[in-house]
Amino acid sequence: MAGSLKERELSVKIYNKLQALGCPSVEGLFLREADGMKELLCTPSMHRLDILQWICTSICPPMKKRFSELKGPQPDSQIKELVQFCHEMLLCRQDDFDLIKGVSSPQRQLALLEQLVDVLPRDESEAGEPLSEQVCRNEALLKELFSSPHLQTMLHPTCNPWPVEIRELLSRREAAGQSSNTASKKSRNLPSKQREDSLKEVTESLQKTNTALEEIHKECVFLHSDPQSSGRSSTHLSPPALRLAIVDLSQLMTAFSQLYDSDFREYCNRAAPQLRESAEAFSTAHSLLAACTKELQALNQLSVTSLALTSTVEGQQQCRRFWSRGHMQSLPAKIEELKRRYKDFLCIYQRSRERMREESAGEKRDYRRE
Repeated sequence: MAGSLKERELSVKIYNKLQALGCPSVEGLFLREADGMKELLCTPSMHRLDILQWICTSICPPMKKRFSELKGPQPDSQIKELVQFCHEMLLCRQDDFDLIKGVSSPQRQLALLEQLVDVLPRDESEAGEPLSEQVCRNEALLKELFSSPHLQTMLHPTCNPWPVEIRELLSRREAAGQSSNTASKKSRNLPSKQREDSLKEVTESLQKTNTALEEIHKECVFLHSDPQSSGRSSTHLSPPALRLAIVDLSQLMTAFSQLYDSDFREYCNRAAPQLRESAEAFSTAHSLLAACTKELQALNQLSVTSLALTSTVEGQQQCRRFWSRGHMQSLPAKIEELKRRYKDFLCIYQRSRERMREESAGEKRDYRRE
């Protein structure tokens, strides 16, 4: 139920974005129900392919030429082009045709559409410049960065900056590479039978390695491409792992800002990038998680203390010890004895009190007679 609610909210969000961006495939539609928007975006149809085609051509205008070369409606060719484009953008696998056709799960389809819509350039007042100009500007910036002699000196230093243990590891790798080259040269001069035997041994070792890798891949659920499985695997992350990831991200962002200010600024002649204010949400989330952890630890300690107190009281009640008069009794038995003695004392006291009242009343009667 929670998954379907999230899918409906995401469908409404994507549909509203497409309308705001002026997608011609949704201009004449007046959908108000979330189920209708979800059906439009997650059901296989030519209308859905037209929406994907418009998104891809808006992101990459040269794609229009490829689609214009297709004569008439050719869904298979259109799907191949869309899969190739999404694969180049690292959004799906190269053979993931079901995702583009609309056959896969709605969650995967909506995740793909959300990523594509987020890449779409906004209008000029919001985007500031066209996507082509941004690409040219970014390419010029990268060329300027990588062509600087200072950066080349850093990437290819004259002295070896690696520590001793890493240098030894690199030298071992180089020696292993040279030995493998010599072994391959020797294998060329071997007879055909020996080559076949060595080829069989190598094939068996490769099969064993492939089997081991598949088992490791099955264990690492978070490496699967399905967002549902990745969503399930995210629940297995421990709080220390999440804390470590947040701290590493913060340190990387700080280090990049310092490096940009110290080394890259004079070669770029541009202002340092401004970090978004939403980055503070990481520290807020960390503090809230830490407070929640402390509260849970306090509740756990309270439950442990309560159990210890209960066991102590039960032990006191069951333990027998010597009280007054040299009798060995447990605490409940002693309390029952004290109750009984107190009741007996009350009975004796009430009887004596009634007797005293009767005597005083008799004396008063005798006094009146006299």
